[in-house]
Amino acid sequence: MTTANSTDRVTLLDRDQQFFEALTAGDAAALEALLAPDFVIVEISSGAVFGRADLIGAVASGAVTFPAVQAFPDEAVVRRVGPVGIIVGRTAMSFVNADGSSFTSGSRYTHVYALADGVWRLLSAQGTEIKAAQ
Repeated sequence: MTTANSTDRVTLLDRDQQFFEALTAGDAAALEALLAPDFVIVEISSGAVFGRADLIGAVASGAVTFPAVQAFPDEAVVRRVGPVGIIVGRTAMSFVNADGSSFTSGSRYTHVYALADGVWRLLSAQGTEIKAAQ
């Protein structure tokens, strides 16, 4: 496994935190700056795939809100392979959907960042809900 050096680890985890803060703040401008042009996200509960414009639009309109996102950066596995940074981490999140329904979820996630022009941009995000052991 290729691990990131300490500088890359700090930088990538900071970008991750900026992403979570943009979600909780409903900050479309911050998301515009953080997300790669061809960003895709796999939605945690349904597995549906959405693009950059879908996520930014849903957050900007308030169709989806994230009242709380708690990350656990000390647990994160951070790797760098050339101009690609990969974070496998864990969150505790709460969501409110457009229909008013809400839920909370613990998840493991994989975020893939691409380095271009000296800036890390989030290229892909996928979360998997952590379910209680049966």
